Amino acid sequence: MKKISKELIGTSTIPIILSVLSKKESYGYEIIQRIKELSNGQIEWGEGTIYPVLHKLEKKGYITSSWKTSGSGRKRKYYNINIKGEQKLVSEKENWTVIHQLILKLWNIEPNLI
Repeated sequence: MKKISKELIGTSTIPIILSVLSKKESYGYEIIQRIKELSNGQIEWGEGTIYPVLHKLEKKGYITSSWKTSGSGRKRKYYNINIKGEQKLVSEKENWTVIHQLILKLWNIEPNLI
């Protein structure tokens, strides 16, 4: 299975994480596993990829975090998207839609065939 380029993954990390968190609160490893599942294994993030982005998003005020204890007694840091993060996600969706439409036009692909 072909892997997605690191450059494309790096560019799309913020909207991907915000999208996952818009569905429900989550902790880092759970986000990693969700992305792997949704991409059919084509995107496999490590801790070195996701945690710096989560910290950046928190510092910019797009997400908040809280420590919670799991059923097994293990403490995990859960992340939640907030109103500012939801607004950022809307902006990201708009930007990615423009890019997607441009690429379709450049490659002469009919959008309704995808």
